[in-house]
Amino acid sequence: MFSEHIRRRLFLSALLANFVWINLSEIARYFWVIRPMLHDAFPGQSHIAPMDWSIFALWGIWDIVLVVGATGFFWLWLERFGTHWQQIFVASLGFTITIFGLIWLGIANMGLAPYSLLFAALPMAWIEQLVACYIVAMIQHRTHAPSSIRSI
Repeated sequence: MFSEHIRRRLFLSALLANFVWINLSEIARYFWVIRPMLHDAFPGQSHIAPMDWSIFALWGIWDIVLVVGATGFFWLWLERFGTHWQQIFVASLGFTITIFGLIWLGIANMGLAPYSLLFAALPMAWIEQLVACYIVAMIQHRTHAPSSIRSI
């Protein structure tokens, strides 16, 4: 089929595409939904959801870890179970619940965000990861014929 070199290049292209997509999605979600909701939940608290260079730098590290983790997970999942919609749905939902569910439940449990934020943040995070998984599936689909869960 494809040489290891070509498969590596395809994975890197999925990584690059997801880097662009996930960063845009994270920035949009934060500035248009999360940050306003946090400011509404904690009025008069200027230290809530600030934005400065140190926070922006940490956010960059978070996005790199997220992009590499998501793309790697999706690549392995879809390579094993196939690139059809059911697997894209399951992989993206599982990743979202594991990563974002833990983060937002922990943040809300510590009183650093209202629980109502979960109802906005988690569906938006899942849509972000659904698109990211679809990107991986479209790129990976070129490397081989889709496998089936029956091949386990």
